[in-house]
Amino acid sequence: QPQLVESGGGLVQPGGSLRLSCAASGFSMDYYTIGWFRQAPGKEREGLSCISSSGGNTKYADSVKGRFTISRDNAKNTVYLQMNSLKPEDTAVYYCAAGWIETPTFAPREYPYWGQGTQVTVSS
Repeated sequence: QPQLVESGGGLVQPGGSLRLSCAASGFSMDYYTIGWFRQAPGKEREGLSCISSSGGNTKYADSVKGRFTISRDNAKNTVYLQMNSLKPEDTAVYYCAAGWIETPTFAPREYPYWGQGTQVTVSS
């Protein structure tokens, strides 16, 4: 059974940094586009960033462009989301998802596999 597990969330002060990890088990990430999404209470799920299977194509939402960086290590079957200059409005549950997608997209329906999420709280 393919599984994705997010880790690295927590409480951080405004302006701080966190690195989220998304580890896959039960399948190889090599052929999958991986996306990071978040959902805050009372808000819709938001696509943040995604990376193609080769790592050569990335996409960022305007809300995180210049602050977040996505990367992948296929040898470790893991994708990372480095988050810098965090703001209180970044508080949410963060999810990673995997899809067999040729062109990175933020459309959730393209991602059949999802992790359980990790909480990120930005507060002083």
